[in-house]
Amino acid sequence: MTSVVAVDLGKTGCRAVLWNSADSSRAVSSVAGAPGLAAPDGVAAARAAVRAAVEPLLGERDGSRPEAVLVGAAGAASAPAASRSLADALLDDLPVEEAAVTSDAVTAHAGALGGRAGVVLAIGTGSVAVGIGADGAYARVDGWGPLLGDDGSGARIGTAGLRAALRAHDGRGPATALLDAAAGLFGDLERLPAAVARDGNPARTAASFAPEVARLAEAGDDVAAVIVRDAAADLAETALAAAGRITCGGAPLPLAVTGGLTGLGPALMAPLTAALTGSGLPVRLTAPLGDPLDGARLLAVDRSTPRTSLVVRVRRTSPLPPLPTPATPPASA
Repeated sequence: MTSVVAVDLGKTGCRAVLWNSADSSRAVSSVAGAPGLAAPDGVAAARAAVRAAVEPLLGERDGSRPEAVLVGAAGAASAPAASRSLADALLDDLPVEEAAVTSDAVTAHAGALGGRAGVVLAIGTGSVAVGIGADGAYARVDGWGPLLGDDGSGARIGTAGLRAALRAHDGRGPATALLDAAAGLFGDLERLPAAVARDGNPARTAASFAPEVARLAEAGDDVAAVIVRDAAADLAETALAAAGRITCGGAPLPLAVTGGLTGLGPALMAPLTAALTGSGLPVRLTAPLGDPLDGARLLAVDRSTPRTSLVVRVRRTSPLPPLPTPATPPASA
């Protein structure tokens, strides 16, 4: 089997894994993510994150070089030129014959449905739904970033929670336990705007508050509960819009939900599941077969899937750079 490196580059985290055989153990190298390819300096930030995640993996076993690296990157769908630039840059950085870049939603789809038609709702710091029909039709819904879209995402839930905390702090909104939770996580609320912006990735910082919003919703805080229910409704609307734009040969469409936001638990997932199953559309909820890293590997080695046209691939025309010497071993996930 071809040796490949698969990368899942999100706005919160970047994970990479080296596959040498179908049954090889997966040591996952994890580092911080990047703001997204469409962001200012998005290519440079993505390049740095991918290098930091991939380099500890190279040469760690028998010194063999992987044939290719495939990156599923947040923001790639709306920045095709940036995707090509990132692929070109990775050929300069990494000792591979081919570098490929696609949207992290595309790798999530490939991993969750294993090449089958259907819809995948990918929810993390951002949110996007990708539908691929039996006839190869492609539909992407949302994924427009925290300013213009990503409705129901971790960034939007966290931002809504922080806004509610500040409204309570000002006396403009109802009392809520979100006030104390925000102060506990970020410190003095008078300095909250600076705290959210300080690391250059405000969407990721806001999303870090989403688990607190979900926890307080579960505990019975009315303000937090409304925020989470509204997010579930937004996410269901996104997934169902993608389902309405594709077909599955007359059969119900498989629909999988994947991403870190699923870890918020019943506060989010119960109303989301109810909205999806009660929609009246011919969709069938299914558990994901794999994760975006599985999808990135599939797309790296198999060009026969309908998603191949969504991948930017660049082949090497210059000599290979030397294998890097890893400074630290990969973190196991």
